[in-house]
Amino acid sequence: MLRMQNLSKVYRTHMIETHALRGFEINVQQGEFVTVTGPSGSGKTSFLNIAGLLEEFTDGEYILDGTNVRGLDDNARSRLRNEKLGFIFQGFNLIPDLSLFDNVDVPLRYRGFNAAERKERIEDALAKVGLASRMKHYPAELSGGQQQRVAIARALAGTPKLLLADEPTGNLDTQMARGVMELLEEINAQGTTILMVTHDPELAVRSQRNVHIIDGQVSDLVRKAPTLVAAKGV
Repeated sequence: MLRMQNLSKVYRTHMIETHALRGFEINVQQGEFVTVTGPSGSGKTSFLNIAGLLEEFTDGEYILDGTNVRGLDDNARSRLRNEKLGFIFQGFNLIPDLSLFDNVDVPLRYRGFNAAERKERIEDALAKVGLASRMKHYPAELSGGQQQRVAIARALAGTPKLLLADEPTGNLDTQMARGVMELLEEINAQGTTILMVTHDPELAVRSQRNVHIIDGQVSDLVRKAPTLVAAKGV
């Protein structure tokens, strides 16, 4: 699903070179749930931005679902990102004056789906996150955990093959964070590959594999037992 080999990312100013990633290698298989951990400044954000085709890399190779992304122009990168990827952020990034239905609808309109297909996708995605009865509500009427579920629904509506999550529980209390993690486990058990950056060791140990990044390099790859949700075959 995702493979990076000898990848590097260098930020340059007129006087300074900063190596965010160097000799970076990772292979994420279809259907895996992988968490990414590491100290502040270790390269996690650069890695996630490159994985999400939001930044270009300096050298090396990145294969996303069989496509070598090196050298793709902006339009090709956008098409690949829209077709293959879904994003969940620490900030929910919901539009406050739009209903939940319309928040989930926004990226689908950019994809060019017709109204009937958008409606079906939105209703299905909100049902998956347990908010089908609230689709006419507004973000301010929801708890933080529910708002993050809307953000997950927005990502799911596009049927991504790879879901990229950047500290998706960072703004939530412990109970809400566990609820969101259980939802992500269920989504993964249904076949979606998930790559999640987290600082929370409790969440990291629940994934199938934890990739630890330090000084721009992968320092260890620790394989975990399947999650309880996956083990039950949910």
